[in-house]
Parts: sequence; structure tokens; C-alpha cells
Amino acid sequence: MLKRNLILLIVCTCGLTLFAGPANAQENTKPLQLSLLAPVQLFDESNAIAGIRLSLLYGRNVSVSGLDWGLINHTTEGRSMGVQFGLVGLADGDFVGWQDNFVNVIKGDFEGFQWGAVNYANNGSGLQLGLVNYARTMKGLQIGLVNIIKQGGQFPVFPIVNWSF
Repeated sequence: MLKRNLILLIVCTCGLTLFAGPANAQENTKPLQLSLLAPVQLFDESNAIAGIRLSLLYGRNVSVSGLDWGLINHTTEGRSMGVQFGLVGLADGDFVGWQDNFVNVIKGDFEGFQWGAVNYANNGSGLQLGLVNYARTMKGLQIGLVNIIKQGGQFPVFPIVNWSF
């Protein structure tokens, strides 16, 4: 069962990379990024990645569309899409998809599913599942020990579950 789910995840991620384009058509886009510790990576951080980024310690690029897997995953602008796994996920821009890190931070707009100990989204839409969930604005559901929706939530701060639709 686990093997089948892993294969399905890889196939879906590869499918995303075929249809995912860079946030800005003028950006340099690369299909693969391997990073030890930015700037020690295959391609400069000014490139967008549409495919797979593997970051052993710290990876930094403009955006990632596809699979983003590493210890610390950082995107600096634009819109990132896909699946992100690691210890810390940072997006200075927007993120669409599934973010599964111990700490998830989206400074822009977030659409999808955040799963981690701490989830932060400036403007969220979807589901946050973690110990501490924060969104300045949110259209969706938060499940955790502490759930904060600054503006427009059912409650500003509430344990176990909070929502805004």
C-alpha cells in the first residue's frame, strides 16, 4: 500500500511538472535543482525550477513547481506549486499545493494543505493541520492546539478547530 502511494505521488508530481510553468515567462526555468547549501547548488537561485528540487541542507530559488524536497526549502518570489517536504518550508511569495514540513511559512497567499507543527500563512485558503496554525485571513479550516485567524475567522483564537468561510 505504501509503495503504491509513493508511486502515485511520484507520477502526480511528474504530471504537475509537465503542466507547471514559471511564475514569470521571462524567468530562467530549469527542470532539476540539486542543492547542498545555497549558493552551492546546480543552478543560481535566480532560476525557477519546474520539476524537482532536492536540497540536502538549504535550497533557495525564485519558485518551484513540482516536487520540493529537502531540509530547508526557500522560494523568494512568484508562485510556487506542487508538493513540498522537509524540516522548514519558506515561501516569500505564494504557494499552491501541499506543504508538509515541521515549520511552514507562506508570506504571500496560500491555497491547499499545510501540515506541520507550526503553520503560517498570510492569506490562507484550504486546510491547516498542526499544533499551532496562524493565518492573517483564512477561507477554510484550522485543526490544532492553537488556531489563530486574525481577520474574519469564526474566532480570533481558538483551540482544536477554527474556521472561516
